[in-house]
Amino acid sequence: HLVESGGGLVQPGGSLRLSCAAPRAILSTYIQYTMGWYRQTPEKQRELVATITSRGDKNYSDFVKGRFQISRDNSRKTVRLQMDSVRPEDTAVYVCSARSAENDVWGQGTQVTVSS
Repeated sequence: HLVESGGGLVQPGGSLRLSCAAPRAILSTYIQYTMGWYRQTPEKQRELVATITSRGDKNYSDFVKGRFQISRDNSRKTVRLQMDSVRPEDTAVYVCSARSAENDVWGQGTQVTVSS
């Protein structure tokens, strides 16, 4: 599975950067995957945060546009989520995804808590 890192406690208005590393099983085919970040809370189902294709095309959910930036490094087989101007409602478990026509791979998630 994918391995996320970088979660933690951050104050409202602050910044946090999440990283995700691809597992060995998909290293050779990493370029075929659209990478993404989702988030989930006990109250909500998993929701899309952002995705990025192998070409670098990005898609963001409205609630993070202008605040979060997704990026990927195809040589290092990693994807990052830069979170700026965070809000308490951004508190969630953030889960990394790698999705292709043949396969979906998920991480176990990293907790992000936005609180003063």
